[in-house]
Amino acid sequence: MANKLKTLSKTSRRNYLTYVLVILAYLVLQLLSGSLSSSLKGMLVPICAYVVMAISLNLTVGILGELSLGHAGFMSVGAFTGVTAAVALQGVIPIAPLRLAIGMVVGAAFAALAGFLIGIPVLRLKGDYLAIVTLAFGEIIKSIFNNLYVGMDGNGLHFSLLSDSTDLAEGGKLIIGGPMGIGGIQKISTFTAGFLLVMITLVVVFNLVNSRSGRAIMAIRDNRIAAESVGVNITKYKMMAFVTSAALAGSAGTLFAMNYSTIVANKFDFNTSILVLVFVVLGGQGNMLGSIVAAAALTILPEALRQFADYRMLVYAIVLILVMLATNNPSFKSFWSRITGKRDKKEAA
Repeated sequence: MANKLKTLSKTSRRNYLTYVLVILAYLVLQLLSGSLSSSLKGMLVPICAYVVMAISLNLTVGILGELSLGHAGFMSVGAFTGVTAAVALQGVIPIAPLRLAIGMVVGAAFAALAGFLIGIPVLRLKGDYLAIVTLAFGEIIKSIFNNLYVGMDGNGLHFSLLSDSTDLAEGGKLIIGGPMGIGGIQKISTFTAGFLLVMITLVVVFNLVNSRSGRAIMAIRDNRIAAESVGVNITKYKMMAFVTSAALAGSAGTLFAMNYSTIVANKFDFNTSILVLVFVVLGGQGNMLGSIVAAAALTILPEALRQFADYRMLVYAIVLILVMLATNNPSFKSFWSRITGKRDKKEAA
């Protein structure tokens, strides 16, 4: 019982530390906003979006223990549906923050629906099979939005596939233009909105992980057969984690898309899914604070290396390799465990 309370206390301290560090980072960046370069200011919202993506994917990869390679597909669902909702409500709701909030809720709802539909057949698979199917799902979603046309006129929304046959009335507006994506977006995403979304994501994930459902999800990750033998509903809890992860990715997609004047489906391709997976692996599977740090650092790093011109991506790759070698080195791990072990002994004393 004492060990259990000690573990819970340690987890709570880690969670509170994550909250505090995120709040401190937001306050420091707000205080230094006048001295930040324009390029760094422009990266604050994408950093928040990628942080949410990393945390949400860590829920699937680190907590559930399943490899998903189609997370960018959920992001694109949230981006296109959320922006469509925000554009459609532009004349009805003039308050930009409220319109952004509604857009993120709509994006999260549609991404959760997509996660539920794809989860019905996919979550019965495991390992490489699940990874391949989620990869295919991401490419299917990208292809759909590349061939989707959505317009709005006085009669409401009009949809068509493959070609523009929306037949809009006079004064109508084409919102999604197939491979041209969505243009003329009113940029209403802000760093404050991104910070609030990160905090909401942390609250949702931490409360889920520390709940009874979270313990069931981790039991499935640790030993699926043992969990099933004691009555844990495997499909239910896997679906819960997968849909929650998809919903958070959808809200991040809306935040990300409404930071640009134009957004296209090709932005959310396989490379984006791999980039988010790199955030999770580099930060540590199941380590939300590590995912936050990795997402922020690896988003800023290519811009910081811009002075190296054509060699910046080479330097970026070398840095990734060195970090992964260092964090997976047995000597480094034993050194770090000795430090943390001494700290725990002092706290216990």
